[in-house]
Amino acid sequence: MEESRSLGAGMFSSRGALWRRILEYGRMIRFSHSVFLLPFAMSAFLLAPKEQFTKGKFILILVALVCARSAAMGFNRILDRDIDALNPRTAMRSLPAGRIGYKEACAFVAASSVGFLASAFFLNELAAMLAPLALGFIFAYSYTKRFTTLSHFWLGIATALAPAGTWVAVTGELEPSILVLVGSVAMWVCGFDILYACQDVEFDRDHGLFSLPARLGIGRALWVARFCHLLSFLGFLWIKELFGLGVIYLCGVGAIGVLFVVEHSLVSEKDLSRINDAFFTVNGVVSVLYFVALVGDLIWG
Repeated sequence: MEESRSLGAGMFSSRGALWRRILEYGRMIRFSHSVFLLPFAMSAFLLAPKEQFTKGKFILILVALVCARSAAMGFNRILDRDIDALNPRTAMRSLPAGRIGYKEACAFVAASSVGFLASAFFLNELAAMLAPLALGFIFAYSYTKRFTTLSHFWLGIATALAPAGTWVAVTGELEPSILVLVGSVAMWVCGFDILYACQDVEFDRDHGLFSLPARLGIGRALWVARFCHLLSFLGFLWIKELFGLGVIYLCGVGAIGVLFVVEHSLVSEKDLSRINDAFFTVNGVVSVLYFVALVGDLIWG
């Protein structure tokens, strides 16, 4: 009896340790931030013609999206581990804090990269051809803050490859119409990344890192972020005309415009105390709201 209890306790402990490990990897790659990316990728899926759609293809698309994002975030954490260790805001991240080792993280990135490339290979020929280029572009972002203030724009494009890739995965081709959604998402991400970078201005300047807030100052960088979100909003409106969407979609985009105004009202040159509300809460709502408005319009519009 005692031996059975000991064995059961050991199994419970092992499962608990495994679950904690999974959660730690999730924290490393900010898996919860998938709410920023996945709704726009699924929006591209809904807009794409689906003559050759299968359930298996849908599963491969999800695997590709998860693996690509995991590889990108993991690579960024590996490359920035020494910088993160110096920044009080990021010092407790998984790698600098030692909760995940360097070799473990490298193995995670390698496995995620293989998963992404394999998924693309089984989707279609164009997806297989573009996948290595997309992965290289995404990885390259992690170096940009070391030499250019355009790193925010690079991140925006890298993130917006998700809806572009989803369209290619479904249709086997890349049409100009979906590039409007890609550009809108890129400007959206660029705008909120500039906002987020405002809290590290002094650190970036002291350590020779490039960001628009560090280069231009917070005040002028905020105006660039506002302009990016204006372009994003106009792009969302343009999509209505390109895809023949209706009033429900238009109302959703209007609400997103209001959210952009709210987001920028939370942050000012003299007060960055609510930057997390602007970055996490508002932008999470933006992406989900866009997807819900699109679904509603396609069903009832």
